[in-house]
Amino acid sequence: MIPTEDASARKREIEEKLKQEQETLSFIRENLEKSDQLTKGMVSILSSFESRLMQLENSIIPVHKQTENLQRLQENVDKTLSCMDHVISYYHVAKDTDRIIREGPTGRLDEYLACIAKIQKAVEYFQDNNPDSPELNTVKARFEKGKELLEAEFRSLLTRYSKPVPPILILDAISLDEELEVQEDVVLEHLPEAVLQDIICIAGWLVEYGRNQDFMNVYFQIRSNQLDRSIKGLKDHFRKNSASSGILYSPAVQTKRKDTPTKKAPKRPGKDDVLDIEIDSYIHCISAFVKLAQSEYVLLAEIIPEHHQKKTFDSLIQEALDNLMLEGDNIVSAARKAIMRHDYSAVLSIFPILRHLKMNKSDFDATLQGTAASTKNKLPTLITSMETIGAKALEEFADSIKNDPDKEYNMPKDGTVHELTSNAILFLQQLLDFHETAGAMLASQETSSSASSYTSEFNKRLLSTYICKVLGNLQLNLLSKSKVYEDSALSAIFLHNNYNYILKSLEKSELIQLVTVTQKKAESSYRELIEQQIYMYKSSWVRVTEHLTDRNMPVFQPGTKLKDKERQVIKDKFKGFNDGLEELCKIQKGWAIPDKEQRDFIRQSQKKVVSDAYRSFLQRCANISFTKNPEKYHKYRPEEVEEMIERLFDTSA
Repeated sequence: MIPTEDASARKREIEEKLKQEQETLSFIRENLEKSDQLTKGMVSILSSFESRLMQLENSIIPVHKQTENLQRLQENVDKTLSCMDHVISYYHVAKDTDRIIREGPTGRLDEYLACIAKIQKAVEYFQDNNPDSPELNTVKARFEKGKELLEAEFRSLLTRYSKPVPPILILDAISLDEELEVQEDVVLEHLPEAVLQDIICIAGWLVEYGRNQDFMNVYFQIRSNQLDRSIKGLKDHFRKNSASSGILYSPAVQTKRKDTPTKKAPKRPGKDDVLDIEIDSYIHCISAFVKLAQSEYVLLAEIIPEHHQKKTFDSLIQEALDNLMLEGDNIVSAARKAIMRHDYSAVLSIFPILRHLKMNKSDFDATLQGTAASTKNKLPTLITSMETIGAKALEEFADSIKNDPDKEYNMPKDGTVHELTSNAILFLQQLLDFHETAGAMLASQETSSSASSYTSEFNKRLLSTYICKVLGNLQLNLLSKSKVYEDSALSAIFLHNNYNYILKSLEKSELIQLVTVTQKKAESSYRELIEQQIYMYKSSWVRVTEHLTDRNMPVFQPGTKLKDKERQVIKDKFKGFNDGLEELCKIQKGWAIPDKEQRDFIRQSQKKVVSDAYRSFLQRCANISFTKNPEKYHKYRPEEVEEMIERLFDTSA
C-alpha cells in the first residue's frame, strides 16, 4: 500500500502535466484557426489573380493576332516590291547589257559570261510568264548574239594562238638519248595557259548553255590544220637543212634514232642523196605524227566533252594521216615502177620505212584507239602494201639474177668481177641491215600452215633460203656467162674472181651466218669452187710446160753426135716453150685478179711449177749440142721466166 503523501504528490504531478498539455492543445487550436484564416485569404487572392489573368488573356490575344497579320502583310508588301523590282529588271536587261554584248568578250570573259547569264534568266522568265511579250524576242535575240560572239571568240583564240610546232622541238620530242637512263619527255605546249583556260571556259558554256556543237567542228578544223602544218614544216626542215649542213637535230639533245642500223648500210648503185633525205624525212614524219597526235589528244580532252572526244580526234587527225598514207602509197608506186624497169635496188628505200612503221605500229595503234575502223586500218593497209611490193621485188630480183642475159659486150675483158655479182652482193648486204624486216616481208607472202605464226626464227630461215636462192641463181648465171669467153683459162679466172668475191663479201658482211642457217657447208663449197677454177686456170699452162717434158726427147750418150731429127726435136721444144710463154704472158698480163692474196698465191704457185720444169729441162739439155746458135733457143734464164710470170694479172704494167 502506497503512502498517502506519495499519492498526493503523484496526483499533483499528473494534474500539472495535464494542465501543460491543455495549454499546448489550446495553442495548437489557436494556430490552426490562424492557418485556416490565412488559407482562406490565399485562396481568395489566387481566385482574384486567376480572374484577372483570364481578363488579361482575353484582351492580349486579339491584339497579338492583329500584330501577326500586320507583320505578314508587311512581309508580303516587301516581297511584292522585291518581285516587282526583279521583274522590272528583266524589262531592262536588254538595255543594260547592250554595250557589253556589242563590245564582245575579248579581254573580259568572266564579265561577259555574267552578262549573258542575266540575259538567259530574262529569257526563261518571259518564256514562263509572258511568252507573247515583245521583250522575249528582244532578249532571245540578245542571247543569240552573245552566243554568236562567244563562238567567234572561241574561233579567234584558237586561230590566233594555234601555231605549228617548230621542227627542232618535234625532233627533240621524238628522239632518244640512249645514254640517259630516264628519258625526259619534251612537253609540246600548243596554247598559252591563260588562253587555254578561256577556251575551256567558252567550250564548257557552249555545251551547257549554248546547246551548240558547232564549236567542235571549228576546233578540229583549226587544230587539224596546225597538225598538218607542223608535219609539213618538219619535212621542209629536212629538205632545207639535210643536204647543206647535215644538222637535223636540236643541239640541246644528242640523239640516236630507233631506226638507225647498228651497221652502216652500203650505198646502193645509183642511190641518190635526195632519196636518202626523203626516206629519212618520211620516217621522222611518221614518228612526229604519233607524238603530235598524242599531245593533240591531251589538249582536246581538256576542251571537248568526253563523249565527243574520240570522234573529234578522229576528224582532227584525218588530213595529216591521209597525207602520210598518200606519201606512203607514192613510195609504193615508185617502188612498183622501179620493179617494172628492173631497178630493184630502188625498192630498198621501202625497207627502212617499213621497219620503222612496224616498230611504231603499237604506238600508232594506241594513239588511234577509239577512232573509226577506217582510220585504224590505214597504217596496216600501208604496211601490207609495202610488204607485198617488197616481197615482189625480192622474188623478181632473184629471177633477174637467174635470167640476166649472157651478152658478150657486157663481159669484163680482164675476167674480173661481173657487175651482176657486185650488184647482187650489194643488194644482199643491204638486206642484212634489214634482215628482220626482209624475213617478215617474205613470211607475209607465205600461205602454208607452217607460216601461221611468223616467229623470228621462221623469218630468219625464210631469208636464209632466199639468200641461198639468189646465190644459187648467181652461180648458175656466172657459169653460163663464163662460156662467152673463148679462152677457157679466162673463163676460169672470171669464175674464180666472182666466186672469191662472193665468199669474201659473205664473210665480211656477216651474210655467211645467215647463209649457213640453211646451208651449213656453204663456205667450204665456195672454197672448193675457187680451187677448181685455180686448177682449171693452171691447166692453161700445160701447153707451155708440155714442151719441157721428156716426151719425144732423144736418148743419147754423152759425146754422141745427134741426128738432125733429134736436134730438131730439142729446137722445137725450146721454140714451143718460148712461144707459149710469150703468148700466155702477153695475154694473161691483161687479165685481172683483184684480190691481192689470191693473185700472189696463183702467181707463186704457177711460177714454181713452170720454173721447176724449166730448170729441169735446161739441166737435161746442158751438155747437148743441138744448135750453133744456142742463144736463139735458150732465150730466157729461169729468173727471167719467173719475172715474166710475176707480172701476170698486172693491168697497170
